[in-house]
Amino acid sequence: MRLVHRPDRDSAATDERTLASDVDVARSRLAQARGLMFRRSVPDDYALVFPFGEAETRWLHMLFVPFAIDAVWLVDEEVTRVKRLAPFVGLARGKADAVVELPAGVADGVTVGDELRLRE
Repeated sequence: MRLVHRPDRDSAATDERTLASDVDVARSRLAQARGLMFRRSVPDDYALVFPFGEAETRWLHMLFVPFAIDAVWLVDEEVTRVKRLAPFVGLARGKADAVVELPAGVADGVTVGDELRLRE
């Protein structure tokens, strides 16, 4: 599975770029609560996806995460917010039915209104 970025939801599929080819999906409440905590690092091509049932305000924290990440909030695969979170002290929220965590710098160029999608 890979995570792809399309700069504009209406652009052609050829405009896609792969953000991550190593993707984990945190489906259980335990996996979602743990997130990236206690990991020392993640590979450059890694993404952790948190799927939720409906769009609500979703909080992210960096407690026990010793490296910066890029966080992307999505509603129906459309980006609603992008934020770089600092190690240990980062905190942010956004409306989402899914949230994606990526290594810092990977989401450079991803903006509100873009599309992120999982592909097999």
